[in-house]
Amino acid sequence: MGEEIIRIKSVSDVHAATSSGNVRHPLITILEASACSYPKGLTKQKIVSDLYTIMLKDKDCGIQYGRNSYDFDEGVLTFIGPDQVVSFNESPEEPRGWMLFFHPDLIRSSHLGKHIRDYRFFSYDVHEALHLSEKEEGILNDCVEKIEMELDQNIDRHSQSLLISNLELLLNYCQRFYERQFHTRKEAHSDVVSKVEQLIRTYFEEGKQLEHGTITVQDLAEGVHLSSNYLSDLLKKETGRNAKEHINYFVIDQAKTNLLNSRANVSEIAYELGFNYPHYFSRMFKKETGMTPQEYREKRLN
Repeated sequence: MGEEIIRIKSVSDVHAATSSGNVRHPLITILEASACSYPKGLTKQKIVSDLYTIMLKDKDCGIQYGRNSYDFDEGVLTFIGPDQVVSFNESPEEPRGWMLFFHPDLIRSSHLGKHIRDYRFFSYDVHEALHLSEKEEGILNDCVEKIEMELDQNIDRHSQSLLISNLELLLNYCQRFYERQFHTRKEAHSDVVSKVEQLIRTYFEEGKQLEHGTITVQDLAEGVHLSSNYLSDLLKKETGRNAKEHINYFVIDQAKTNLLNSRANVSEIAYELGFNYPHYFSRMFKKETGMTPQEYREKRLN
């Protein structure tokens, strides 16, 4: 029998699990870490939530994601999307920070609901958290205070739009700060770019595409120990191409070489590059170059 997973379905479930008192709004809540009580039954227990979660922790947050445990220092923001499995270690004696939870129903019919997937950091791994400067932390705390202030009001016809507006402002700042983090870690990220390029080359040199098909973004992410979305965003900032575009760039470059240096037909070259269906290869080649593989070959060889 598999290990039991506790599911948090609502804001009420969050309050019940953390003994956090009355629920002010059914779809969104903010909890002060110092005011939460975590039952020992939840320690080390796997938890999955239907909610979006944002956590700012100034001390050991005790989060475990997958097989790894992460202890952060000051000013670290962690994002957890619905259906991600996490667990919590022993809570620190004096936790500081806040936790914001909101249900997808809060934003479903809004502009934010239509674009929530654009905030890709909700699917980053925990070790890819956002490290904040003191000034950045102050800006986000101000956004949270505005949400807190609205939660303290009686719910009226303006409540939802104001809550969503301030939540979207918070997320937009987080987007900006992540872009800063990509920039300030440029030296470390350049090593990732080099490793990604080497992984792609090695994959094809070893002929793995013949058995497994073209290398995937997930293959690359596992090779550099990052989540797929974080890797793609990192590569986009560093090189202007996301992870999928890096793979396509290599495949097209190799295809051009094969087209001009072998007598194999287009279907054979497609199979050599890991495509089970040659028309997929031809479609991608034309999208990237503006020509079909045969047109490219004829133009370059004539």
